[in-house]
Amino acid sequence: MSQTHFPRRRTVLGWAALAPAFAGAQTAKLPRLVTVGGAITECVYALGAEAQLVGTDTTSLYPLAAQQTPKVGYMRSLSAEGLLALKPDAVIGTTEAGPPVVMDQLRSAGVKVDLIAADHSWAEVQRKLQAVGRGSGREVQARALQAKLDADWAATQQLVARFSGRKPKVLFILSHSSTVQVAGEKTAADAMLRFIGAQNVMAGFNGYRPMTAEAMAAAAPDLILTSTQGIEAQGGLDKFWSRPELALTPAFKTKALVQLDALELLGFGPRMPGTVRALHQRIVLA
Repeated sequence: MSQTHFPRRRTVLGWAALAPAFAGAQTAKLPRLVTVGGAITECVYALGAEAQLVGTDTTSLYPLAAQQTPKVGYMRSLSAEGLLALKPDAVIGTTEAGPPVVMDQLRSAGVKVDLIAADHSWAEVQRKLQAVGRGSGREVQARALQAKLDADWAATQQLVARFSGRKPKVLFILSHSSTVQVAGEKTAADAMLRFIGAQNVMAGFNGYRPMTAEAMAAAAPDLILTSTQGIEAQGGLDKFWSRPELALTPAFKTKALVQLDALELLGFGPRMPGTVRALHQRIVLA
């Protein structure tokens, strides 16, 4: 198996084509929104409510137009002053948004704050879409889009369930900083591996741990899954594969690696059915 860039055009769910059907509403009197979390911002665009966006956080990078919106900073270190300066009617984010005192200050100022808990499930995607529907005044449109996404998700899970062969042993590596880590259970990466029908070789602990030579030798992954941003942070593919720990794995022998944009891979947003389907085909059925 050879290393490859994941073909994005195959993984992007066609919700962008649905957005024009939802974009006809007049936005002059609709709520002004700030979104904190890339997947939540995606939901805004999926509903055609992008004209209501007055600010997004720095993780909101998709679609490309989201990168041109005013930025309120990183989701965990927001400023009440900066947010209030945008005069939002509602702030929609995940429970990672903070610090908590800033969220309290927004509520005290009369801003509606809706924070969605992450549990790495399809229900999380539904909650994000519903929250954006409520906050943007587009609940009818949100229900219609959710019905389409629910059908696509059900079809995707049926496809995965039909596979009866050996589950590939996959290692997820998080390498956005100098400390390279591997994903255990109760992480977004572990949930994604289960959804696509693969085996997480790092089951047995929760969260992320530093990558060690001993762990790599014991895990013996067939393939490595990581983010495009992680490869870039390590200085490219050659630098990534030069890490001595990886030389101890079967994946190293064939340079078996799949990389995908971090937001699409771990964001749990409206592209998720298409992403899971494409990863299943690329990793499990290959």
